[in-house]
Amino acid sequence: MTHKRKASYAQTGPGTPTGQPLPVPAHFGQPAKIDVGSVEHEKVSFENWKGQADRPEPEPPVVLPPEKRLGIAIVGLGRLTLNQILPALRQSQYARPVALVSGRRDKAQVVAAQYGIDADAIYSYDEMARMAENKAIDAVYIVTPNGLHRDHAVAAAKAGKHVLCEKPMANTSEEAREMIAACNEAGVKLMIAYRCQYDVFNLEAARLTQSGELGRPRFIQAITTQVQGPGEQWRMRAALAGGGALPDIGLYCLNGVRTMLAEDPIEVYAQIINPEQDARYQEVEESVTFTLRFPSGVIAHCITSYGAHECKDMNIRLEKGWVSLENAYAYQGQRLYVAQRCGDAEQVNEIRLSPQDQFTLEIDHFAYGILHNRPFHSPGEEGLQDHLLMEAIYRSAREGLPVRIDYPSEHSPLAVTQR
Repeated sequence: MTHKRKASYAQTGPGTPTGQPLPVPAHFGQPAKIDVGSVEHEKVSFENWKGQADRPEPEPPVVLPPEKRLGIAIVGLGRLTLNQILPALRQSQYARPVALVSGRRDKAQVVAAQYGIDADAIYSYDEMARMAENKAIDAVYIVTPNGLHRDHAVAAAKAGKHVLCEKPMANTSEEAREMIAACNEAGVKLMIAYRCQYDVFNLEAARLTQSGELGRPRFIQAITTQVQGPGEQWRMRAALAGGGALPDIGLYCLNGVRTMLAEDPIEVYAQIINPEQDARYQEVEESVTFTLRFPSGVIAHCITSYGAHECKDMNIRLEKGWVSLENAYAYQGQRLYVAQRCGDAEQVNEIRLSPQDQFTLEIDHFAYGILHNRPFHSPGEEGLQDHLLMEAIYRSAREGLPVRIDYPSEHSPLAVTQR
């Protein structure tokens, strides 16, 4: 019989009174293979240097040289572009910024200098047709107010450029259909920037929900709230925003629940509440609650508001446990918890994943799809489907009745195993 030898520890060996003194003077030796790695098919890889008890370090990314990356023109230089999207492009494996579109040339010149973009590749909004002459531009990323998305997407398509468009896709489902038609007619691809669909924490929550490990999902609660500031901003103007809290932040709940379940609702019921005598809410709504009923029997209750302290959480109740994702819809700070029975006790575990920039993941999915002619997980039809559902939510709130969703889905959410 072979007995596994137990480790013993003693004050002996390097660094101890009886062992070799430390530190040791530097000298060159032959490096081990585990330290230098190997090269195969133009990819550098390393053996795992950690013990089995710890998570292995990710493999080095395979980064395209700059001249082979997808050239993207950023349309709109607001907070999201400057704080999130352009920094994310610095980390991208497959894309790079090559042009800017803005109504403020002075701002565009400052940003172009910061990111090494040629001053000749700065365009105003009414000059987007000229992008057809710039072969360095393969695609555009539209980051303007919602009410401008259709016109900017149509202009980009006519210039022969692929389109990545921020959510919500537009103001209405009709505008969304026009965007899809324009891109199809021009033979370019269209993707909607649902960054949470590419986030590692959201995907793990969806895997747990869909895998059956915790039984069938029964109920979901999704919340996105924030306290809105001055009323002069474009989000408070219906023609530019389409609506208020629902299309801006409530869409995270709607699309997030669809993603968790990989199915579309068959009924919605909603209520809208607005503060009286608050001039900010003369055109758009402040708060919406809506309930979604799904073919599987799941009921999702969603809350979104411009008038409550910031919260972006999602909780999923299943037959054999629950999944809680804090900051589910935030740019960062996600924490994922799972609870289930453990003997006579309930065990709550935190799943720690290595965070990755959501915008970089989303942009790389877009760029890879174009470079390799692959379908997107969130194409234009995904944005159209959410617009149809939001219009049903508004209708329900207006009529005070549930609204049946009795038409085929424009784009059924993908299961985790299909991603």
